[in-house]
Amino acid sequence: MRIILTVAVLALGGCDMGHLGNPLMWPGMAVGNAVENTTYNARRKKVADHVNAHQFEILTDIGVGGGPALDNAFGLAGVHKSNRAQVLRTLQKDIAMYRPNTAEAREQLVIALMVNGR
Repeated sequence: MRIILTVAVLALGGCDMGHLGNPLMWPGMAVGNAVENTTYNARRKKVADHVNAHQFEILTDIGVGGGPALDNAFGLAGVHKSNRAQVLRTLQKDIAMYRPNTAEAREQLVIALMVNGR
């Protein structure tokens, strides 16, 4: 009975279960995802803290086409320098959504920055 169970477990390891991947790799994938999520959450918190502290300055920078507060937000979010002009145009187009001094407006700005980050 042990031999059959051992063979079955080893055979399952060779199966590709589509989007689930190889079952023998799940522990390693879980550790990798945990590290990735921790890194993302730390970066997102830095961006959110910056937006919460400097919302007015960031919105002013968006309105005039750039500035130090927006550059810092781009850097914290990991927006690549080659993409910043396009992201700025998008932020300018949607600036009314970020203007209210509310938690929801700040969250929308954080989301817009993080979506365009690395």
